[in-house]
Amino acid sequence: AGGGRAALRACGVHNVCRLLSRRAHGFYARDAGVAHRKNLGLLRKIMCQESTKFKNVWTTHSASPIAYERGRIYMDNYQCCITSIAQQPRLIYQKSKCAKSEKIEDALLLECPLGELLPSPSDYKASLIVLTVQNWLLRLSADSGEVLEKVYLAGSCCKFFRYLSWDTPQEVMIVKSAQNKLPAAARQAGIQQTVLFYLAVFQVLPLSFIGMLEINKKIFGNSVTDVAVSNGILIVMYSMGLVRLYNFKAILEQFMEQQFHLGQEFNWNGQVGIVGKYPFGLPCNIKITDTPPLLFEASSLENAFQIGGYPWHYIITPNKKKHKGVFHICSLKDNALAKNGVQDMKCCSLEPDWIYFHPDMSGRIIHVGPNLIKVLKLKEVKNHADQMEIAEDFTIVANRENCVNNSVTVTASGRVVKKRFTLLDDDPEQETFKIVDYEDELDLLSTVAVTQIGADGRAHLDFHCNEHGILLKSIPLKESWDVTYSHEVYFDKDLVLHIEQKPNRRFSCYVYQMVCDTARDDD
Repeated sequence: AGGGRAALRACGVHNVCRLLSRRAHGFYARDAGVAHRKNLGLLRKIMCQESTKFKNVWTTHSASPIAYERGRIYMDNYQCCITSIAQQPRLIYQKSKCAKSEKIEDALLLECPLGELLPSPSDYKASLIVLTVQNWLLRLSADSGEVLEKVYLAGSCCKFFRYLSWDTPQEVMIVKSAQNKLPAAARQAGIQQTVLFYLAVFQVLPLSFIGMLEINKKIFGNSVTDVAVSNGILIVMYSMGLVRLYNFKAILEQFMEQQFHLGQEFNWNGQVGIVGKYPFGLPCNIKITDTPPLLFEASSLENAFQIGGYPWHYIITPNKKKHKGVFHICSLKDNALAKNGVQDMKCCSLEPDWIYFHPDMSGRIIHVGPNLIKVLKLKEVKNHADQMEIAEDFTIVANRENCVNNSVTVTASGRVVKKRFTLLDDDPEQETFKIVDYEDELDLLSTVAVTQIGADGRAHLDFHCNEHGILLKSIPLKESWDVTYSHEVYFDKDLVLHIEQKPNRRFSCYVYQMVCDTARDDD
């Protein structure tokens, strides 16, 4: 306490709230992360200067998918790794081509937690968790591709594991099977399939097995179409648009029959083997025998359901096709619709608008339409502290100043011509928003807007102030952008990376690096 008062006196701050605010902004040199915050602040200022350019330094093409993870570009089904951090991308490792039986289905980047003691020196370096088509879970070195750990997942019952996801990022991982479906002949013979999905749960670094469970029709119902786990919540989706939430941690604790550890010998239901080794795999040691207590349920078109904000709210679309593009923002506490909680851009477009809670943890909401981005915030209704309303924080509007869309035109001879159609809101010849993302380290909101004239499409990546939406920088992308192709754009500090998927599984990758503009460099 005495040291805190001394710090207050030394810096001339006499208000605790102000002191905490100054700490958050890195005013005190001995605070952890101050140098890092200052460096990122400098990088943001340099990057947004008018003289700073982004130059296309590398382009490649591939017949297989291209993936990007934290400064690394993966090609050839993760057999080839290229660093994008260097001035020009360079090869980190190239492994020999793998057999079809070793094909990688999904992958997650695993990074070392700060301030924890880990059992192996390799645990302190970044690694890649991959899932193969033959149900092997591998942990690979991100620097060499070397196999550090391997776990066999499937046991006696046929489980085709296909998906990796985080329950708690960088802490608890979920491995999900494809949906179990009986062959047509078995269905015709009257054989019933009650198990829909398998979920295997792991703690990471060190990699340890928590348990495996079934999602069964007898417990959750016949119309289950998909499941997911996020932030300790089991999310079950149904064919009629219903979404149900359960406490996943409570399920693990209540229905765990026996704990197992990787490498442990076991005798389970007549099977003798080693946990995580071929051919036994992992035991299904979590048996849900009764429907767990329901936390929450909602009905939404196409199972679209999101939770966020403060206090907690959720976003749904009423479960009728005529309401597609209409979003309701409701209180999680009592299901009350927020004031101005119905968001409808009334777009006339081929691609629908989309909405989500801002990833910056501010509790705000981002609503993206073809030519308009609205950043919304939750705030208390005046004189009604228990009621919340949706207010506009700021908007970003596409540049359509040169667009003329008159339904009636007059020719040079004076003849009046009426158009029989009107342009769509996302007509390719008008600037249209395609991607909106958030760069957390630089606190910038990035947008990709595209205009296509004939076969030639032009895109630019814009950086906006995340607090007020002010345009700070615009970067034209050199390559042509076809709106009918699939695109991904990554903005990672001083790097911009564009991955494009063309027809017939042709992939392209374009890398842009931040460079200082000089008299000798016109790019």
